[in-house]
Amino acid sequence: MRPPFYGDFPPPSRPRDVKGGIRARSRRGAFGENWWARRWIAVLESFELGGRLQRGRSYARRGQVVSIAIGKGRVEALVQGSRETPYDVKLEVKTLPAPEWKRLAGVLAREARFAARLLAGEMPADVEDAFRGAGSSLFPQRRADLRTRCSCPDWSNPCKHIAAVYYLLGEEFDRDPFLIFRLRGLDRDELVGLLDRTAAATPAPPEAARAAPPIAPEPLPETPSGFWRGSDLPQGFLGEVEPPPVSAALLGRLGQFPFWRGRQPLLEAVAPIYGAASALGLDVFLGEVSRVAGLFRP
Repeated sequence: MRPPFYGDFPPPSRPRDVKGGIRARSRRGAFGENWWARRWIAVLESFELGGRLQRGRSYARRGQVVSIAIGKGRVEALVQGSRETPYDVKLEVKTLPAPEWKRLAGVLAREARFAARLLAGEMPADVEDAFRGAGSSLFPQRRADLRTRCSCPDWSNPCKHIAAVYYLLGEEFDRDPFLIFRLRGLDRDELVGLLDRTAAATPAPPEAARAAPPIAPEPLPETPSGFWRGSDLPQGFLGEVEPPPVSAALLGRLGQFPFWRGRQPLLEAVAPIYGAASALGLDVFLGEVSRVAGLFRP
């Protein structure tokens, strides 16, 4: 008896539209900006899924993924297909046992740059060497290290629904590399705490153990009562007041919003509002009340 469909994948069907689905930031080309996100995608693409990969990318960009939840060694998602009810997608990643994490912490703690780069939201390029030095691996190495399931009728595993979730995970790893560690069994706070404890138990080098020279205390003012009365600000204390050179700079530093659902990137959507608010705030500061009041007239 032959299977119900032939070729590399089932006959294409148009998925139902999703309102407020999770959309990939990538509109064309490859997924993932940083090497660790691209490495995760490479694991999926090594499965040789053929046309299902292209359809998975299309699902991710159309916003067909309804929800994604990431836990230790587990990802659960809902993906809307052509049927009325979304499909249940589950990914299970083999977690690392506690002794391997302890060995890894010992390797990472020997070089402070590893923790510094991770806390800055970056994955050090040679962190995989540290994992190998501890007898582990950061990414799944074998098919058995990654188990996937979907409730759709497609006989292939991974299917296009799993592929869509996989691509979105790659983009989310771009934003927060600690999510890869969570999938391997350790949350961000747990990893940082483990590194702190390991570093504290590691003897400091002789030059670091020397006591720092004492800092001279700041002298008290001649008239302490003047501290409580305060004084007038000097002329030009605020300097030249002008709009910030970069609009929405703080939002840009915070990075991408997790699993963004809008059709337009958050920073791109709100940057014009920041620019208009800066101009309005400058008018208020300079006392151009009539111009500001005109903005609020009905």
